[in-house]
Amino acid sequence: MEHLDRLHAATIRAQQIDDLPDFLAQRIFAITCRLQGREVMRAEIEVLTEQVDLYDTYGQTGYIGMGVSNDILEGTIRRLEQSLDAIQTDKG
Repeated sequence: MEHLDRLHAATIRAQQIDDLPDFLAQRIFAITCRLQGREVMRAEIEVLTEQVDLYDTYGQTGYIGMGVSNDILEGTIRRLEQSLDAIQTDKG
């Protein structure tokens, strides 16, 4: 699952370089664990990976407006978690 590997690597980079908070990283790692071996939500994972790559610790979007703040990242994580919960519920 190459897209999950990219998300995992981007998350580690963001933690080390951009001070991504551990509580957000842990939620991202939990998502990657839940998706192992499943070909679902690829587009959503690619969006999350891009956001993690653009993460800005202080939520400053800068001159060109490309930064991603905690709030934006947490919203994407929450939507993914809810989608995963719904998939799990459907499979009962």
